[in-house]
Amino acid sequence: MNKHIQKIIQKRGPIRTIGVIGMGYVGIPAALLFANIPSVKMVYGLQRNSQSSGYKISMLNAGELPLKGEEPNLPGLLKEMIALKKFKCTDDFSIIRSCDAVTIAIQTPFLNPRDLIPDFSALEEGIRQAGRYLTKGILVVLESTITPGTTIGIARKILEEESGLVAGKDFALAHAPERVMVGRLIQNIREHDRIIGGIDEVSTKRACELYSMVLTKGRVIQMTATAAEVTKTAENTLRDLQIAAANQMALYCEAMGVNFYDVRAGVDSLKGDGITRAILWPGAGVGGHCLTKDTYHLERGVQTAGIEPLDFPSDTDSLFVTARKINDFMPDHMFHLLKDGLERIHKEIRGSRVALLGWAFLANTDDARNSPSELFYHRCLEAGAEVSVHDPWVKGSLISSSLEEVLTGTDAVVIFTGHREYLSLNLHEIRKVMKKEYPIIIDGRNIVDPDQYINAGFIYKGIGRGDKNNHQIMMCP
Repeated sequence: MNKHIQKIIQKRGPIRTIGVIGMGYVGIPAALLFANIPSVKMVYGLQRNSQSSGYKISMLNAGELPLKGEEPNLPGLLKEMIALKKFKCTDDFSIIRSCDAVTIAIQTPFLNPRDLIPDFSALEEGIRQAGRYLTKGILVVLESTITPGTTIGIARKILEEESGLVAGKDFALAHAPERVMVGRLIQNIREHDRIIGGIDEVSTKRACELYSMVLTKGRVIQMTATAAEVTKTAENTLRDLQIAAANQMALYCEAMGVNFYDVRAGVDSLKGDGITRAILWPGAGVGGHCLTKDTYHLERGVQTAGIEPLDFPSDTDSLFVTARKINDFMPDHMFHLLKDGLERIHKEIRGSRVALLGWAFLANTDDARNSPSELFYHRCLEAGAEVSVHDPWVKGSLISSSLEEVLTGTDAVVIFTGHREYLSLNLHEIRKVMKKEYPIIIDGRNIVDPDQYINAGFIYKGIGRGDKNNHQIMMCP
């Protein structure tokens, strides 16, 4: 244990002032929960005043949440912290000089996953901004999902270069990856266990002090910084793998003419000590910021953080990357289902009118990052189809808020997102506005009753519904 940094932190005392860099889905709820701790004096939300995201500063300071969709307790917490003057958003990063701790939550995408080189430009700029204003005894925590080896590597290097201080001697440095899901941000931060890995024992202990203040049910799990990085990328990689297994099984069931959901229920029925057979749900595709790229962080980490060569079959593709390819394929499969449905009534994609329901990747949110709907949309346009998009949560120039407007006169309805608004679709009203002898419905989330639509004269296609996808075409009653 480095006694020098330990003495500096002891002299500094408890964490009272906190800076949170990055006002997004992770930074905003974290900042407000820190501010809500009675012992915390002030929390600063640090946001670049850029053309794309600078608007968040004035909104947050006015008590308005820039995140759309339902986030229980978050809007009220923001108003409360603004009223108590315990939270302020600013683009003045020099305020970090007054902070006891600073966290960094900035996205880390891959522009081209094939080359395994992440785009760390935004994260690195955030780290540089923090480094310029570090003071002795401050704690710096990376919350972004990062390639294993980043904390002890490039992040540490940048912080030390910008500050002139030494990590582990003059300031504490740790990785505590976020584990939140849009729609339950506050709940997740409070109740999920928190993985914390410092570059040394003192850094880990100081980071534990910071996050323990906001945990209600969750516990702190300590490990090294690199192990924490692997943990976060691994948990998302394994989730992606489970989804891919369900998707591949659904494709198999379609090919064999059986109902995936019967098979799933049958497999899941096997219970007993040491038996785990649960299967996730298949779907039209995987979106979001995390699952679509964290596999590549893990793959790259084997190269950048490896201390010895990887012992792995030389003629075998990575199981995790293969899973990623399967999930990326699902929007293509939706296109194939659409094409097959149109062929059943002797129509081609070119010239057909398609209603795409759902632009967000996650039900009942406005989060459209890496949405599989967008891939399907462009595939249809390239094939010559006319596509109208509806989403009750997402705003944009391509997206209509009028379901009737989008459905009117279309040949096919394609459901990509399981928004609650789509759970109670009135098939008779849909048929009425579509005005087609044989309207088509493609269900990418298993939310409509196939038999009801088939009996009403629809051409039905659904993921995993091999028992229904080649049904007898019924005359409209």
